[in-house]
Amino acid sequence: MKSYPRGGRVEGNAQRFHARPDDLAKGHPVVVLINGGSASASEIVAGALQDHKRAIVLGTKSFGKGSVQTIIPLGSSGAMKLTTQRYYTPSGRSIQAKGIEPDILVEQSKVEPLGNRPSRSESDLRGSLKNEDDKEDTPGAESSEDADKTERPFDYQLVRAIDLLHGIAIFRE
Repeated sequence: MKSYPRGGRVEGNAQRFHARPDDLAKGHPVVVLINGGSASASEIVAGALQDHKRAIVLGTKSFGKGSVQTIIPLGSSGAMKLTTQRYYTPSGRSIQAKGIEPDILVEQSKVEPLGNRPSRSESDLRGSLKNEDDKEDTPGAESSEDADKTERPFDYQLVRAIDLLHGIAIFRE
């Protein structure tokens, strides 16, 4: 039996898709979030962006589904699922059963706020120097911006990705 590692079951059936050379993001930094739930097409996109050094992949290892199954009907009695293709990243890496390893490992985490514990700052110390720019002397006052914040679910990986983008922007300026 002849093996066609990249051509499928019939020699010459290999398909290749190539991206255009233009950059839709116009050079802006890109971060791709992945985890064990990232599979198939999302892994291919993450791997392609990673191979081309066009994005930073952040999170945990992806699922590892680098194959395509075709369903072949078997009359009225059912069907057979047959693996007919494999996906490869542009550099030739197979993601099958390996997944995409992130450039920056960020485990999924549950982060809980510490609550309303009193915090101390320089302005709380007896005899501290006042800031000459301050109009009012109201240490510890809650800003209206803080009061308007509503409790939202916290996605640690997303927050880390946003922090990374902010850091890149700071260094580019």
